[in-house]
Amino acid sequence: MANSHVSRRSLSGVRFSPTLAAAFAKRPTVWIDALAVVWLIWLYDAINATAPLRERLALNHAWDLLRLEHSLRFTPELALNHWLAPHHLFSLLFSDYYNVAHFGVTFGLLMWLWWRRYDLYRPLRNTLVLINMIGLIVYWAFPVAPPRMLAGAGFTDVVAGAHVWGSAHAGTGALASQANQFAAMPSLHIAWAAWSAFALWQLLPRSRALPIALAYLALTSMVVIATGNHYIIDVAAGLLTGMLAFALANVRVPLRRRSPVPSQPAYEFTALEPEAEAARA
Repeated sequence: MANSHVSRRSLSGVRFSPTLAAAFAKRPTVWIDALAVVWLIWLYDAINATAPLRERLALNHAWDLLRLEHSLRFTPELALNHWLAPHHLFSLLFSDYYNVAHFGVTFGLLMWLWWRRYDLYRPLRNTLVLINMIGLIVYWAFPVAPPRMLAGAGFTDVVAGAHVWGSAHAGTGALASQANQFAAMPSLHIAWAAWSAFALWQLLPRSRALPIALAYLALTSMVVIATGNHYIIDVAAGLLTGMLAFALANVRVPLRRRSPVPSQPAYEFTALEPEAEAARA
């Protein structure tokens, strides 16, 4: 009894917040999200397994995109690539940014949303999954080689030349063997950057979110083009991918509502008239 009394007194000062308890109750379980990640990795690997058979098709598509840009007279890729390639320090910085930023920023924001803003986490998580699904579908249906793989076009593989640790452009190692080299269209770097920009727009005050979001999108666009990994059309396709995923994630399917059935008691009791009650007596 003494121990029970002590334990009650020790717990009497502890107050459990209903808001905090509700937050943890509504927060999605980690294993469901982990299964979604595993499924996307498996799908990526299945598409990547067909890459050697689609190399000629991917190169033909790349030349077609480059000719289309020339016909539109808007080809900033080669000029940016030639500006970046001779500068080793900038090449190193851009290459590190290309390899690290899109993963670090995107998943950092995703974890912050999961921990602090569960109300925003679900729709934004669904949007990010849709972005990757759209990208994988296009990679399978329309493989495109990046500019750095076009022999004779004059592009330099800046990331490979910078000898960045962990780069998939090195041609050797586990990461390089698992990377899909024909996934230029759309640019998921840009689609993820658009997702991150929107997440920042939701998390920060508007006056701070807008310049940060625009700067991040602009810098990412410059990096993916200058390093010889994407065309300007890929950047536009990445933005469209993000917009389409946002639209699909916010579709509300109207459900037919059933008319409520009035509840009936199992037994219905009626009051007896005074005469009938007297007769029964």
